[in-house]
Amino acid sequence: MPELRLSPRLRIHFEDFHPQGYPPVLFLHGLGATAESWSLQVPSFSSAGFRLLVPDIRAFGRSTYPGGSMLVAELARDMVSLLQFACVDRAHVVGISMGGAIALQLALDYPHLVHMLVLVNTFSHLRPQKASVWAYFALRFILIHTTGMAFQAKAVAKRVFPRPDQAELRRLLCNQILQADPAGYRAAMRALARFDVRERLAQLSLPVLVITGERDTTVPPASQRDLANRIPNARQIVISQAGHAASVDCPEEFNRSVIHFLTDDLN
Repeated sequence: MPELRLSPRLRIHFEDFHPQGYPPVLFLHGLGATAESWSLQVPSFSSAGFRLLVPDIRAFGRSTYPGGSMLVAELARDMVSLLQFACVDRAHVVGISMGGAIALQLALDYPHLVHMLVLVNTFSHLRPQKASVWAYFALRFILIHTTGMAFQAKAVAKRVFPRPDQAELRRLLCNQILQADPAGYRAAMRALARFDVRERLAQLSLPVLVITGERDTTVPPASQRDLANRIPNARQIVISQAGHAASVDCPEEFNRSVIHFLTDDLN
């Protein structure tokens, strides 16, 4: 796995799949996950001719956490450095949940680097309307500050993959979450709580696809509809059988939808 050293204490690990492919696509994972969470996308996108850049966001997977506070804008700058390191002038960007927030920030702050944008089960401002969702986020915040990563991992995995037949997916997600730096995980949660780019969404002039898992219980579908409505000319599709991890729940439909969007001549 290649490594980008941004400072003595900050290293970004990433995978570069099908490096001879074109155009490049940058895949950004969700909170607690790692580059491994995109494994079901690699074969399809490689076969379609794309180059895939798949990093571990700082503090997650094999990437390090340098300490201190964290902002989504800093995570976006990490991705700018990664694209430069990989000799990429412009890329499509696909981000899920936290990765979608980073993708939004990247497209807003560095529009010359982003060709098309795919936002999956994500948000421009994380303010749930339902009490049950507030309770879930409060539980995650309490667990990460009191009981540690193991309990956090189990709570998140159960929420994301609730069905009895998803036991293996829960195990895999738990393993990914346990790789995170605990202090970095807490810093990322605080960064996402402060994230708010609602007033800037009208600035986006690139093609944008919003993908919503109809059964998402983490980022409510209504919030995702509002996100799509605020972005000029954004398209939105709803995957009926998918929850928060749409790229894992329904990988074939997800891959087909994203590849079609990225290769649509109308774009």
